[in-house]
Amino acid sequence: MTTTLTKTRRPRQAARPDSPRRSRPAARRRNWLGGLAGWLWLAVVVVPLYWTLITSLKDRSRYYASNPLVPSADPTFDNYRLVVESDFLQYFVNSVVVTAGAVIPAVLVSFMAAYAIVRGWRMRVLRAMNGLFLMGLAIPLQATVIPIYLIIIKLHLYDSLPALILPSIAFAIPLSVLVLANFIRDVPKELFDSMRVDGATEWTTLWRLAAPLTRPAILTVSIFNALTIWNGFLLPLVLTQSPDRRTLPLALWTFQGQYGVNVPAVLAAVVLTTLPVLVLYAFGRRQLLSGLTAGFSR
Repeated sequence: MTTTLTKTRRPRQAARPDSPRRSRPAARRRNWLGGLAGWLWLAVVVVPLYWTLITSLKDRSRYYASNPLVPSADPTFDNYRLVVESDFLQYFVNSVVVTAGAVIPAVLVSFMAAYAIVRGWRMRVLRAMNGLFLMGLAIPLQATVIPIYLIIIKLHLYDSLPALILPSIAFAIPLSVLVLANFIRDVPKELFDSMRVDGATEWTTLWRLAAPLTRPAILTVSIFNALTIWNGFLLPLVLTQSPDRRTLPLALWTFQGQYGVNVPAVLAAVVLTTLPVLVLYAFGRRQLLSGLTAGFSR
């Protein structure tokens, strides 16, 4: 009698699912060093502004006898009155004319040049022009003061506002072309092709397609150039001589005498000079930040 032995296999144990790892909440580590550096940087920025404001409200006779960081017990606006009566409005108008007269043409020329460079990149002439614009970024203003002075003399424009506007336009174009060209390259090529299929000319495509899509870049370049030209000191110092041709940064010398400096009046002029910049930044802050951060979000 034969017996058949069947080998019984034990059922395999079902694989136990891995127990979920207990996620331990990471303890928040406070960056004391970064916080301390932030507070120090805030103090570096705020303390000079605070000192400028409170000093502009002090009397000149009490300025040297008081604590520089303590506000005056009886603030006065005589310094502001002195600044306004010292042809401040004339200097303000000169700065506005020079800034607007340089920024508007520079941005228009730069935008059209950037569009031509991006759309006609295969042309050697446009590539050579782009190289010239990039070379312009490497030339500092201080290295060209003497040639600019001689050219302005030859053009019979010395001691005039156009003498300040023309060099400002030239120095604003290279960086503007670089920024605007990078933004125009980000515009999808299909949009340009669809405009061409619809029968639009390059001029129409420039102003109806490229201009609206690159508006943050245009505003960013305009604000940056406006701040640079508004705070310019070297060109007005070299290319102007008459008091009625001075701009605001150069007009601060008016309150510097032969044996002393009226510090409260100078700081009052600084406050009045800074107000237009703050207003410009307040209105263009969103566009400026979006234009500066657009390259990181794409």
